[in-house]
Amino acid sequence: MSLLFKIGFLEISIVNIIDITLVSMLLYQVYKLLRGSVAIKIFLGFLSIYLIYLMVSAARMELLSIILGQFMGVGVIAAIIIFAPEIRKFLLIIGKSSFLSNENILQELLFWRKRETQVFNINPIIDASKSLSGTNMGALMVISRNSELKFYAESGDLMDAIVSKRLLISIFNKYSPLHDGAVIIYNGKVKAARCILPVTERDVPAQFGLRHRAAIGMSEATDTLVLIVSEETGQISLAKNGKILHNLSFQEVREFINDYLTGVDIDDKFEPITAYQRDRLKTS
Repeated sequence: MSLLFKIGFLEISIVNIIDITLVSMLLYQVYKLLRGSVAIKIFLGFLSIYLIYLMVSAARMELLSIILGQFMGVGVIAAIIIFAPEIRKFLLIIGKSSFLSNENILQELLFWRKRETQVFNINPIIDASKSLSGTNMGALMVISRNSELKFYAESGDLMDAIVSKRLLISIFNKYSPLHDGAVIIYNGKVKAARCILPVTERDVPAQFGLRHRAAIGMSEATDTLVLIVSEETGQISLAKNGKILHNLSFQEVREFINDYLTGVDIDDKFEPITAYQRDRLKTS
């Protein structure tokens, strides 16, 4: 252990600096995950009690240390129960960013197969979006590049049908029993319809309805591109990585989908949700 400097009885080494830096980064990520929800107050309460426990332990207050120690032991189990949704979301974020999230990773490692980008004809998606937008018929399409999203597909009706304009229009027809929910599109096929998507827990502008909230939530939990057709205005939006682009032209939609399917990084082109709040305040 290489000693950097000494402050009184404290010896600071490179390992200590790395340890403190990593813990700070972890706490910041936890704060970002919980920010804006009631859970942040509970987290700060647990953190305060833990800091008090460390101080009374250092001061050798045995009785208070025993009481707080017992509370902290039970508090860990209580925290897991209370923060179950946040823990699940945190693990989803880690899994989404990990290279092991690719379903074909074992085949690629074992057989040294070069990963092929799944590109298919997106004209049926664009043509269906034009028809749905022109008639103000709401739609929600999840386009996946790396995964069949079996967990979300099984929440709806499995189809495994080739993507076509007529199929998408018939699914989102307001009189169709499949229109209420999302379709999942993977490798040129509609894997499932009437799928239930996770709704974002963040504050979103009032102009975004339940479809937009579900699209943002799905883009937060998975590495997908989600297309939304507004039932009120007929406008087209795209959601990616918890961000959204609103009121797009069909040419822009085509370019974004093509870039996404070919592996081009498009995350920087999307705007955070807070940008719409600022724009609204400027125009009001």
